[in-house]
Amino acid sequence: MLHESVFRTTDLPVDDRFEAWTERMGRTHAPMQLASDRTEDYRGHQRVIGLGDVTLWPATFDHLVFRRTPKLIRQSDPESYHLSLLLKGEGAADWGRQRSAYRVHDFHTNSSSRAGEIFTGTDPVTIVGVEVPRALVAVPAGRVDRVLGSLISGREGIGALLAQFLLNVVSDTSVYEPSDAPRLGTVVTDLVTAAFAHAVDADLRLPPETHSRTLTLRVKAFIRRHLEDPDLTPAGIAAAHHISRSYLYRLFQSEGLTVASYIRDQRLAHARRELVDPRLRALPIHAVAARWGFPRAAEFTRAFRTAYGLPPSELREQALAGRFDAAPPGGAVDAVHSGRGLSANDTPGVSPAPW
Repeated sequence: MLHESVFRTTDLPVDDRFEAWTERMGRTHAPMQLASDRTEDYRGHQRVIGLGDVTLWPATFDHLVFRRTPKLIRQSDPESYHLSLLLKGEGAADWGRQRSAYRVHDFHTNSSSRAGEIFTGTDPVTIVGVEVPRALVAVPAGRVDRVLGSLISGREGIGALLAQFLLNVVSDTSVYEPSDAPRLGTVVTDLVTAAFAHAVDADLRLPPETHSRTLTLRVKAFIRRHLEDPDLTPAGIAAAHHISRSYLYRLFQSEGLTVASYIRDQRLAHARRELVDPRLRALPIHAVAARWGFPRAAEFTRAFRTAYGLPPSELREQALAGRFDAAPPGGAVDAVHSGRGLSANDTPGVSPAPW
């Protein structure tokens, strides 16, 4: 069996989870600044599998923003390439002049020597991460730098070969002997080299919709960070991102949403989480509503009943009486915040996180 270590934030006290996850990510890839909407009860599960000089790390985790700064690079740089095969959720990266957005079964690529910001969507994501020493990749670093950040599809060609190999290895490490580890690492390195070389030769260009997809993720993250601001408006959001209100509206229309409905649903989701939290049972419902942008109690009750099928007072009573179903009814406005694990059928070859 290959050597692997397993880390679950749920094994730790709630207050220690996000700090521990930050430290774990720093050891797995390189020191980073991490931020999240879920720092108060962070859910993350990671396996680390050593293949000689190569490391694989399947993981499922809540929303994250990763920042690798020039200062952190100067302080510590393992000089490695990183690839993440996205299996569930969504993610994007901002490298200054270049932005990339990733779909399921795309590879995200970067380098520990490169500053940038990577952020995931609201839902938990599942990935298979790969760390390969830069010196082992037989493509000149200057040429690899040209394609870092560009998407590499894991659905076809060499990217599919790499994806299939990674999924086969991480799905069951018991079928290998410890002596197989460096040999498997060599195969991973060769496939990563081939994928980079193919990307360089093809001179891949990002699809035209990449900018809008990335910008939408950034706008949503901005909204979630400012939900408590009573002055959060489409005009302010557009100004903060240097775009027009009409363009902002089009970004959300492409997903079948409006800006106002997204803000409302996110505020309701946060209010609902506080209403069912036994630690906040003494906090009046009108105070919870006001905190999340509903200064008029009647307006909050109507919106809450429409979203969840019952008034906020009844939901709180059910939660405190132990009759509360953790899954919200009728569509789950705040399922994105639940931190639940994946079903066994969600991702072939990767077990759900045992949260």
